[in-house]
Amino acid sequence: MAQKHRLDRRAFLSSAAALGTAGELALHRQLTLAAELGGGHPLAPKPGHFPARAKHLIFFFFTGGLSHVDTFDHKPQLNQDHGKTIGNNQRPLKGTDWKFQPYGDCGKMVSELFPHVGSVVDDICFLHTVRGDSGGHSAATLGMLTGSITFPMPSIGAWISYGLGTRNTSLPPYVVLAAKEPYNAYLAWDSGFLPGCHKGTRFIPGPDSLPDLTSAIPSVRRQDLERMMLSDLNQAHLERHADAPELQSRITSLQTARGLMQQAPEALDISREPQHVLDLYGPEAGDPASFAAQCLIARRLVERGVRVVQLFDVGSNTNWDNHRDMKLHENLSRNVDQPIAALITDLKRRGLLEETLLVGCSEFGRTPWEDLTPQGRGHYNRNFTCFLAGGGVKGGYSHGVSDEYGATAVENPVHVHDLHATILHLMGLDHERLTYRYSGRDFRLTDVHGNVVTDVIA
Repeated sequence: MAQKHRLDRRAFLSSAAALGTAGELALHRQLTLAAELGGGHPLAPKPGHFPARAKHLIFFFFTGGLSHVDTFDHKPQLNQDHGKTIGNNQRPLKGTDWKFQPYGDCGKMVSELFPHVGSVVDDICFLHTVRGDSGGHSAATLGMLTGSITFPMPSIGAWISYGLGTRNTSLPPYVVLAAKEPYNAYLAWDSGFLPGCHKGTRFIPGPDSLPDLTSAIPSVRRQDLERMMLSDLNQAHLERHADAPELQSRITSLQTARGLMQQAPEALDISREPQHVLDLYGPEAGDPASFAAQCLIARRLVERGVRVVQLFDVGSNTNWDNHRDMKLHENLSRNVDQPIAALITDLKRRGLLEETLLVGCSEFGRTPWEDLTPQGRGHYNRNFTCFLAGGGVKGGYSHGVSDEYGATAVENPVHVHDLHATILHLMGLDHERLTYRYSGRDFRLTDVHGNVVTDVIA
């Protein structure tokens, strides 16, 4: 058997001058190619359980609780019965402050809070009967993003990264764009007991999204060579201790960080976009901290092979948790409406919408009745609306019917576990087979629950 040769680091150090930027590029290409060919890189692309409808996921999260009855679930009876009480509920019903009108060939009724989203409803699938297990922000956020309201579990992005790997090992498989932390902060994108390399990498929107990042590929320096020597030692350790996943995750993270130095500055630089594209995303697109810029960056990351991009709209002064004044929804919706519609349009023009699944949701909806003031609405997890687009879902379709007030599912209820099972299915993953053994049992995103909502699949 031919002897396995290992690069002699001492000899390499003695001839360091011979290896410059071109050598680094060649080495990086070799490593990336090896990963893509299944060379053992933990983030190398992996086949799903069956052919996928979507290769990428972009997940919008509207922190605080977007009101379904004021946006996408039209309930004229709610306005007619404004001020009345129903059942045992002592709070009066509250009609919406905004007008609805039909949009698209499908005639979907959308409120004036989202006119741009209304313009692309023929590409959107609305789920009007989603239900979660908690009415508290922290628990409900974990439930929507990790499947568990009781204790932190791996996030949905981490599960997808674990199940499918990434299409570009020089960028993180799972990127989070969050100007401010949502409820439960990093737990919303953590990898939990999954290998650490699947954790979401947070970019803080703004002129310096990664403050510790140095751009371009540096020439080989002594510390670079020392790092390469350490890599050999780590690899040798791994060969002797195959059950050391923490070390493998750390090595993988360092490799990804090195690739990040090379590719992230260009990927995050929206100034490279032509003016007509910036105009599509709206007047705020030139501000790198804006939600419009985040949507544009999401498209650029997907183009470069990032598997999952998660965008958190936390609001600049207040989030969507409008207990006292629903009028605050106006500025909040204005901030996200055009960028979301632009992203759908932009992906479609580039032929990327078919392979990119977009999901939009909050941790819950809002009550059809008053809350702390007659102008506000409370938390409501028993029935609310989420939306899907691209990635193999039916466009111009509404799934599920709620009652005349948007309070209860009348047809086709969808639990959060069902939503997760459907997302994984569209990504080519069976939610019952995507498991990880930890602490003596097999865990999965949907625990022991969940059914794929097949009616929404095109």
